[in-house]
Order: sequence, then C-alpha cells, then structure tokens
Amino acid sequence: MCPSCGSLVGVRDEKCYTCGRTNPGLWGFGPALRQLGADFGFVPLVIGTSSILYVLMLLVPGVQLVGGMMTFLAPSTRAMVMFGASGANPVFGNGWWWTLLTATWLHGSFLHILFNMMWVRDLGSSLVDLIGTPRTVIVYIVSGICGFLLSSVMWLVPIPIPFFHGAPLTLGASAALFGLLGALYHYGRKSGSSYIHSQALNYAVILFVMGLFVPGVDNTAHAGGFIGGYAVSAVFNPLTREKGDHLLIALGLVVLTFLSLAYSLFNSFQILSRISAGG
Repeated sequence: MCPSCGSLVGVRDEKCYTCGRTNPGLWGFGPALRQLGADFGFVPLVIGTSSILYVLMLLVPGVQLVGGMMTFLAPSTRAMVMFGASGANPVFGNGWWWTLLTATWLHGSFLHILFNMMWVRDLGSSLVDLIGTPRTVIVYIVSGICGFLLSSVMWLVPIPIPFFHGAPLTLGASAALFGLLGALYHYGRKSGSSYIHSQALNYAVILFVMGLFVPGVDNTAHAGGFIGGYAVSAVFNPLTREKGDHLLIALGLVVLTFLSLAYSLFNSFQILSRISAGG
C-alpha cells in the first residue's frame, strides 16, 4: 500500500498512480517495513534504543539506588558523560558537538525514561498518522538538537529570564517530545484543525508548568525543542505529500545519530585509557 494515500501499489512501482508519490513501494522494502507497524517502527525504535542505552548506563559504577522518586535508579554522572549527555560543558567546554544528537536517547532516572517513553508512544504515533514517519523522525531528531543547543548557549550567555538558564549537563527525550508538540501545533494551525492546535498547545503548557516545579528539569531545552519542531514542520509543510527525499533525510539523521552514540563511547574509552596510562 502507498504510505501516502493507502492505494494498492507494486513493491517496485516508480510512482503511485493515485497520489503521485514516487517510489511508493519504498524501493522494494515496503512489505518489510510494514511488518514494523503503522509507524514503520518509529516508536519501537525510540523506546527500544532509549531503554537499551539506559540499562547500559546503569552498568557503569556509581548508579544511585536510593533517593527521591525522580532520582531512583539514576545513572552516574560519569555514565551520562560517557554515553553522550549534552549541555554547555560537553558542547562548548569539550567541543563534543555530537552530544546534541546523542543526549535525546539518554535518561537520568527510571521515572525519567518511563514518562518520556509513554509520551513518545502517544505523541509519536499521532504525528506519524498526520505527516508520515520520515517527517516525524526528522522533527524528533532536529528538535532534540535545537533544544540542547539552546540550553548550552543560554548557560554560557545567561539572559535574566526566570527558569530559562540552560544547563551545564543535560539529557533526555523531553526536548524532542516538545518538538513533536511544536509540529502538532503547527499542523493544527496550517490545517485549520482547532482541536489539534488547542490540544498540542494545552499539553505543551501543562508539561512546561510541571517542569517549573520539578527539580532538574531543563525548561530551556523544552522551549528550544518546541521551536525546532514548529520550524521543521513549517519547512516540510505537513499538508503536502511525503517525498523520497524525506525518507533519505530521516535515514541519514538516524545513521548519524547512531554513529554519534558509538563515537561518544569510543571517545570516552580513549580518554579513560589515556588517564589510566598516565596514572
């Protein structure tokens, strides 16, 4: 079936004769991708990758087993840095720009990842239904980059705005989740759907207000993610058909993200090896 209009197509057809989408069979990989679900595996990819990385972070010595609800099973700061947490210190202090990509997939406690993945399941599936998987992937990854970049910049160049001071070290999917809300908000405005528009705005306001009362929440990253998601949606116009280029861009971002995660670990082990050799 064509991912854009649902019409029956051949797996290797060059064009959908109903809506005009190019390569509707996704170069022959359409049937395999369909086995991943209606979202082409976006939600399982995010939840699965984030969960695996969280478990691996817990294996690094220093995990916090006791404490408050929001710090229960919190990986050590060392683990966060090793796996690619972002913020002013890694990005500008160490020059680790790739953490703008990796931090979205990392989490700082059990409740942190639990709540974020519940929102990924709900918001991710909703946005996929509206604009398609490739553009949802682009929104998710780019929003995370925008959120952590703004947070890093605001920490170095503080502006006297309450609750918007950035962070020296930050991580989590919430910046990308606010990006999904930003994209939904834009879609609602563009399509004239007052329901989607108001629901996205209400969720964003509620989550932002909640963040004001929870210690350690990076509200600056949330704001950057929302702006990033809105901007990406505006650039790719959610009311137009998906294009093959969207899929290629999404795949490129996913590959770059996983390469960044691998390099973050490689870089950390290199640093630890030099420290051990020097000691």
